[in-house]
Amino acid sequence: MADPVIHPDTTNPLHHHQTQPLKEIAIDYTPEACSHCPNTNTITLTFDHRGGARWRTTTRFHYGTFSSLIQCPKGNTNGLNFNLYLSSLEGEKSQDEIDFEFLGKDRTIVQTNYFSGGNGNKEKIHHLGFDACDGFHEYVIKWSYDVIEWLIDGKVVRREEKKEEGKGFPQKPMFLYASIWDASCIDNGRWAGKYDGSDAPYVCLYKDIHVPTSTAVK
Repeated sequence: MADPVIHPDTTNPLHHHQTQPLKEIAIDYTPEACSHCPNTNTITLTFDHRGGARWRTTTRFHYGTFSSLIQCPKGNTNGLNFNLYLSSLEGEKSQDEIDFEFLGKDRTIVQTNYFSGGNGNKEKIHHLGFDACDGFHEYVIKWSYDVIEWLIDGKVVRREEKKEEGKGFPQKPMFLYASIWDASCIDNGRWAGKYDGSDAPYVCLYKDIHVPTSTAVK
């Protein structure tokens, strides 16, 4: 069955941007490398000899504001990718997706991207002005029917508007995901670097994670 197409409540434009703390997650792989404490709203992802791990929300959402404070792993993180992103279904070839992706070779930058129907190639690199492992910083995705905004520490770093009805813009309900994995194979290591592993285990910390209050899709 096709995913439903739902338009936001235009009588209340802020309706789908009201948020609540994340209380429940699913772990897609390596559950022993992911810990979740609902009471403190914190999640820890670890990459070591077991590989990485990925968590996601237990439900999809159709539009809304998604946010987390993130502290990236320390040490020589060459080759690793750590992230926060929305996807209609990870690994599905026609997925919609909206990304924040940290590239282990340089933690002073972050890449944003979005996909519609599996078509991406809309990457942009943003210079953070800090090392993402030095303390927590807030990363926010605001996704509406016709606008996507990416914010870092309250500042909009990218804004994309829908250009044409029905083309090239995410519209499927999406899970919130985060993972840590070895991306050495991407572009022969030119994207995230080549994995070194000398400072394993690598720990990525998420806290104060918020999701929309009323746009969940059953």
